[in-house]
Amino acid sequence: MIRYQKLGRVELGVTDLKRARQFYEQVVGLQYVGTGAAEEVLLRCDHEHHSVVLHEATTAGLRVAGFMLEDDAQFVPLLTRLREAGLRPHEVPGHSCMRRQQQRAVRVFEPLVGAVIEFYVPALDVARPFEPTVARIQRLGHVVFNTPTAAEAVAFWRDVLNFRISDAIGEMITFMRCWPSPWHHGIGIAQSERYSLHHVNYMVSEIDDIGRALARLRKAEAPVVFGPGRHPASDSVFLYFLDPDGLTMEYSFGMEAFSETFSREPRRLPLAPEWLDYWGSDRDPRCFNSAGENAALAETGEPL
Repeated sequence: MIRYQKLGRVELGVTDLKRARQFYEQVVGLQYVGTGAAEEVLLRCDHEHHSVVLHEATTAGLRVAGFMLEDDAQFVPLLTRLREAGLRPHEVPGHSCMRRQQQRAVRVFEPLVGAVIEFYVPALDVARPFEPTVARIQRLGHVVFNTPTAAEAVAFWRDVLNFRISDAIGEMITFMRCWPSPWHHGIGIAQSERYSLHHVNYMVSEIDDIGRALARLRKAEAPVVFGPGRHPASDSVFLYFLDPDGLTMEYSFGMEAFSETFSREPRRLPLAPEWLDYWGSDRDPRCFNSAGENAALAETGEPL
């Protein structure tokens, strides 16, 4: 079985790199790491080398979601399962891995969520303490995909990639954890009319981080589009807001944790307002309505 550590990284296309970097540093609270070979901006929110990558693009949206494997041995079952499923994984070149402090990485276009997915093992001894600034972020929490083929995608991530279902809300969204990571979900798969980013989550250390974010976001004139509230499925306190391109970001505090074995059975919760938010917040229509489509593999089949 494939074993994961966590969601390790997201890469986003942004239409104004300078503006986006300023927002993610000064408002979200990420730390600048450096600039890549293609002038992409690397940022971090925990002890890993980097957690978020910003690329200049004509249209904003998700470029890559990266999942950290437990160790190098996981590539054997991973590649076998991907190829048996008819997908074409590509090894990331060694020089690219070296620049991004990775031992090894594989990318594949996953058509059911319409996104490029990377699986990797970080380089040894690259961890360093993260010093929070405006928000005490603990980790990159999860990424949620919008897709018109949600049911098929859930089956793929469960049966091929060995993610575990924690809960679903009607047919609208399914929450899955990067097994054996304990957190309620590392990804979500949401039913939608198009392939796009639903949202990216950052888990914070204290509920006060949610309250302070409200004032900071308002001063920055960044739209708060849902919350604060509490999700019944994961028990997380949440706050959703938009980045300068209209992509939805989330702070959350507190989340149900599962044991590796003998965990509870997944639930299918009713699709009703009270199962989205215990506190009854109104959701802005712009929330989860990503400004751009997912980037995909080029026609040549070369990974982004």
